Amino acid sequence: MSETPSTAPSSAPVGVDTTQASIARVYDAALNGKDNFEVDRRVLHEVGRAAPEVKDMAWSNRRFLNRACQYLADQAGVRQFLDCGSGLPTAENTHQIVQRVDPATEVVYIDNDPVVIAHGKALLEENDHTRFASADIFNPGEALAHDTVRRHLDFAEPIALLQVGTLHHYLGDDGPELMRAYIDALAPGSYVVVAHFFDPQTPEHSELARKMEELFLHSPMGSGRFRTRDEIRALLPGLDVLPPGLNSPADVELCDLWWPNGPRSRPLNQAENCIAGVVGRKN
Repeated sequence: MSETPSTAPSSAPVGVDTTQASIARVYDAALNGKDNFEVDRRVLHEVGRAAPEVKDMAWSNRRFLNRACQYLADQAGVRQFLDCGSGLPTAENTHQIVQRVDPATEVVYIDNDPVVIAHGKALLEENDHTRFASADIFNPGEALAHDTVRRHLDFAEPIALLQVGTLHHYLGDDGPELMRAYIDALAPGSYVVVAHFFDPQTPEHSELARKMEELFLHSPMGSGRFRTRDEIRALLPGLDVLPPGLNSPADVELCDLWWPNGPRSRPLNQAENCIAGVVGRKN
């Protein structure tokens, strides 16, 4: 992965506190984007002291999102996507992936970060089937009741709900209950996609996961929990988990090993062993 130094934008949207790190902007910095500030890059620098490959987690997360969306649109035939915590626009956004399969696929992004909202307003003009809603994704009642969500998604039909790189920023222990509120609102045949910072509970990787967690939690961003396989699986209550590969048991899997695009030419590094994904289906 080549790295291009990020530079802060010349100005910030009204209401943006450039002294406080933003989840969306830290992620943008990890993907070598331009919509981030020094405070955001400092988070990555601090975590990078424990895990020099920390940026690779963001790329693993992104590749997993791409493959999961391609599967859901192409093979599962889903034509409605609710992308929670959409973050800042980058290459291969959800709507670009799924609308290549069917241009009429409806996509609604949800976020409440001021920088993301500024970009989201521009995204509204891109096509007639992509919308943006400003809401708190950790408040399912607020998110699901948003007028844009209700007007453009039919909850009587299957929906793909995406929580990719979001739930590790929810610090409460009631994550399964939070997700149950979303899942209860979905029709049978719907899918839920989760990517999450991961504690593999192995001697070679668990210590690193906990070091990164400590640094994230005490950084200007203030969030980033590394949950275990069982804790991540619990975020899909009542769903049937899809197998992550041929002849693989249905379970949580490392993001890079969830139906990979081809054979690996190199082993996963330590950071790539600390982010996992899972896809579940509601019957």
